[in-house]
Amino acid sequence: MQKTPKNVYVYILRCSDDSLYTGWTTNLERRLSEHNAGRGGRYTRMHRPVEMVFAEEHPTRSAAMQREAAIKRWKRSRKLALIESHQKILY
Repeated sequence: MQKTPKNVYVYILRCSDDSLYTGWTTNLERRLSEHNAGRGGRYTRMHRPVEMVFAEEHPTRSAAMQREAAIKRWKRSRKLALIESHQKILY
């Protein structure tokens, strides 16, 4: 029996100090809850609460991880432009 592939997302959070955090997940709602409960990334534990300001779907975990790594290398201004160009949150 073949496994059904899960949806994989790259997301950007805006933290309480207006900083941006980029990650990937298979469940946007759960991951946002984890970040706000202090069980997300180490960075977001110190910068709560957070809000999801961007999300995009990818076909594979590998593709999502590559996109996450690319976005993390961007300057803040480019990340903000990406967020502004995609006003739709996927959940």
